[in-house]
Amino acid sequence: MQQRNSKKPVALLAVLAIVMFGVIYLGISFTQDRGKDQTVISTENATEKLDSLYRKVAVETVEARKEPVTLEETALEDTLPDIDKSPVTVENTTDDYIEIFASPEKAGSDKDGWLNEVAEDFNHAGIQVNGSTVSVKVRNVASGLGKDYILSGKYVPDAYTPSNELWGDMISDQGGKVTLFKERLVGNVAGIVLSKSKNDELTKKYGAINLKTITDAVANNEIAMGYTNPFASSTGLNFLLSTLSTFDSQNPFSETAISGFEKFQENIPFVAYTTIQMRESAKTGALDGFIMEYQTYINDTELKGDYVFTPFGIRHDSPIYAIGDLSAEKQAILREFVQFATSETYAAKAVEYGFNGLDEYKSEMKSVDKQQITKAQKLWKEKKNGTKKISAVFVADISGSMDGEPLNNLKKSLITGAEYIGKDNSIGLVTYSDDVNINLPVGKFDLNHRSLFTGAVMDLEASGGTATFDGMIVALKMLMEEKAANPDAKLMLFVLSDGETNRGHSLNDIEGILRTLKIPVYTIGYNANISALNNISSINEAASINAESDDVIYKLASLFNAQM
Repeated sequence: MQQRNSKKPVALLAVLAIVMFGVIYLGISFTQDRGKDQTVISTENATEKLDSLYRKVAVETVEARKEPVTLEETALEDTLPDIDKSPVTVENTTDDYIEIFASPEKAGSDKDGWLNEVAEDFNHAGIQVNGSTVSVKVRNVASGLGKDYILSGKYVPDAYTPSNELWGDMISDQGGKVTLFKERLVGNVAGIVLSKSKNDELTKKYGAINLKTITDAVANNEIAMGYTNPFASSTGLNFLLSTLSTFDSQNPFSETAISGFEKFQENIPFVAYTTIQMRESAKTGALDGFIMEYQTYINDTELKGDYVFTPFGIRHDSPIYAIGDLSAEKQAILREFVQFATSETYAAKAVEYGFNGLDEYKSEMKSVDKQQITKAQKLWKEKKNGTKKISAVFVADISGSMDGEPLNNLKKSLITGAEYIGKDNSIGLVTYSDDVNINLPVGKFDLNHRSLFTGAVMDLEASGGTATFDGMIVALKMLMEEKAANPDAKLMLFVLSDGETNRGHSLNDIEGILRTLKIPVYTIGYNANISALNNISSINEAASINAESDDVIYKLASLFNAQM
């Protein structure tokens, strides 16, 4: 009995020790996150998980070699896709005809097909010029792309009807021959679309919603606002010029305007590659506001129910231009078509399709000097990230399935696309097959680093399996190290692949990390499983490009102009 009782204090002490250890451990666990908000805690957890995954990846550093780079820009003609990538929506029915480039909101499908319907009816109306029956051919070409075809001379239509006059002014300013044939085919305006709750909040504070209200609210970080690439989008280009004018209406390139624009851009979370991408992002609730044309807004029941439209900038009245030196006969066909399209019958049809809805709107902005448009685009390219610099890693698939044409196209697109990457950005390169290579550490993309980047890309060879997510893990690790050294850096990934994965980690392993760190992943597919790449890009509302061989350069140029 005495022996048994003597053991009790020892046992009790052991229990107390365990309890105290547990209390201390829990206290440390509890207090180590005190004073931190949930974003910081989540970021730390995501970083720890990333480090854990990284330790399981086989990584090798490859020494890059320099390759001379040309400082001459690739000719615009050489970057443009074949014209067949822009579909003909109405075929001519006679030998005497004109071809018209028309923007997608009127040469698309369903409610976006107003001009197609006009053209079909015109072609069946038996209209004659000089005793011969005539017709039109309509090709659906985005306004910015149409401008590039015309200026390059790669493919020149007889007539061109972009969304607004800015594109015609740019063609004229850059030496192309365009003649404004009619200022308006059909009425439309650009606008800012705000969620109803945000619209009410800003109205209460500012008294009214207009473009100045929006720019002030963005600069004050009161609204998450997105807009489209002004190199490609009519609404985006209009928004850029209009925004600059809100900071200095007399001189949109003054120090005051540029300083205001930089502050504005600091708080812009999103510049979309396309309007479709921006609309998809809006549906996730990531944006309080974005831009679009009224005709698109009014035809979307969901948007009308949840958002408020406020017009801005110059009108989008679909002017139509004659291109080059048209013969008298072709001018007569164009004249007949314009008269036909602007008749009462098709004005009524336009209303049915959502056009002519805000005819009372007049722009507050002064007329735009055509020489300022290209200047504004260049300023945007330089200042769109505000004072923040981009740090990006390209993650390239060099597995066996990329051998041949896919890898050759990948190399060509990266080397040519490098022309459109700002020299103040920081760039790295990772490749993957069975394992992962760091081909170029992240560094400022000056001439020396671009030379190393070019040499690294040229030396790529394809073989082995496809460990896509291992490559992304290594690239994310590099970006987080860059963020630690440069806290203001804006991070992004570019994954170039055929979309197939058969080695290493999965999307499930890194999806939470990507969501928490909010690093956008732009994907470029080469003969690819596009849905797999879309899944990756959609995590943080980034673009996914189907880069077929003949239009990849143009698409990447547009993407890099928007993001880098």
